Amino acid sequence: MNQKRMEQVLKRMADAGIPQMLVCDPASIFYLTGEWFSPGERLLVLLLSCEQGPQLIINELFPVHHDLGMPIIRYADIDDPVKLIAGKLNPAKAIGIDKKWPSRFLLHLMEVTGGNGRYLNSSFILDSMRMIKEKQEIALMREAAGSNDQAMAALVKLLPAMHTEKQLGQLLLDIYEELGTSGFSFAPNISFGANGADPHHKIDDSRVKTGDSIVIDIGCRKRDYCSDMTRTFFFQSITTRARTVYETVLSANRRAIDRIKPNVRFAEIDAAARDYITGKGFGRYFTHRTGHCIGLDVHDWGDVSAANQEYVKPGMIFSIEPGIYLPGELGVRVEDLVLVTESGCELLTHYDKELKIIE
Repeated sequence: MNQKRMEQVLKRMADAGIPQMLVCDPASIFYLTGEWFSPGERLLVLLLSCEQGPQLIINELFPVHHDLGMPIIRYADIDDPVKLIAGKLNPAKAIGIDKKWPSRFLLHLMEVTGGNGRYLNSSFILDSMRMIKEKQEIALMREAAGSNDQAMAALVKLLPAMHTEKQLGQLLLDIYEELGTSGFSFAPNISFGANGADPHHKIDDSRVKTGDSIVIDIGCRKRDYCSDMTRTFFFQSITTRARTVYETVLSANRRAIDRIKPNVRFAEIDAAARDYITGKGFGRYFTHRTGHCIGLDVHDWGDVSAANQEYVKPGMIFSIEPGIYLPGELGVRVEDLVLVTESGCELLTHYDKELKIIE
């Protein structure tokens, strides 16, 4: 396990008055233990206790490949893991539960403990730790973003061949494998023309047509960390209106990035992009938050939105991705990953974002 992180999380638990905590988020378990588990529907729990330290409760079907430096309690499918966990808790003291705990297990735990336990949402403890990246994490994020830059360049070269969105998605997986990544960090969003007006379009058999916008939102996972980037292109020609939309989004992206530095609120960064787009008359077509945090998960806890009044701190990494979506017409989004430094910020994504028309 990562001893430094484990000591830090136990200290934060004590400071928050949470003497015991149940963690089942696989990314947070990896963050503390150094090993990924994919338990499916079976219960996986890292039990943290300020008095007894950590214990991993895991189904016997899943191997543990490393010495985690903690007791490992195994259970079989014929066992009731919730009762096993309940026997290790002190119901007289507060019990922290993370946000990934399935409700069926939580309800069963409450039944087993007779409703005597005091359950608290303790996700903030690990979420806030993961939000500030350590030096080695920043290096890994740079590496993942660099591979994504290379993948975007390779994918764009394939656009003139008139592949479908779905075919490009399949080719992208081959590109990621050639680059030594672990594959997608999320399902790619490749949208031609009016499909781009749906920010979460599911790729289909559409083929690009002259004048179409081409929104490419892609990300890979490399050495456990995620990348994410969006670029928008136009195929063979561009209308005056589409050019205006693109220039508006690009300027909003840059204005938000220029606002990033320590002790600025996330909401202020969102406003830098949103107010500019609104001032250009497209406010109602910018339908989502400006960005999200990223790390072991492509959507780590925290976002760049009007609702987030927290302050930006050095070591945070998040996306800046304003967009304009005109129903039945086109979509434009420009997304970068940004690292907050001591005095400002650093772009982790470097693929060119100037307007490009694919011939």
